[in-house]
Amino acid sequence: MSIPAPDPRSFLPLTPAAFHILLALAEGERHGYGISKEVKDRTDGAVRLGPGTLYRSIKQLLGDGWIEESDERADPDLDDQRRRYYRLSPLGRRIAAAEAARLADLVDLARARRLLPGADPA
Repeated sequence: MSIPAPDPRSFLPLTPAAFHILLALAEGERHGYGISKEVKDRTDGAVRLGPGTLYRSIKQLLGDGWIEESDERADPDLDDQRRRYYRLSPLGRRIAAAEAARLADLVDLARARRLLPGADPA
């Protein structure tokens, strides 16, 4: 008998740090500094994950099974063996998608209430 997969919506809402980390890993595996740099670059510097927040969040996401540590390296000869690489787990991907949908619904509501550009005039 298999255990049913949890409903990803039961984990929402996510903290901003957790969502940014999951987004950074959505395109492939990265090490901690790579995650931090991706978040900073994607947000034009508006969001910066300091080492404490980043690694505390990674530890939590690993423990919850949302991300996994990867043993593979793109080029093992060039990579520092102390670096740990992370990737989304299947559950983590479902949770990230559920959070993105939740946030999209909120943006739609804000547009409907004319709080954002692009709202249809009534």
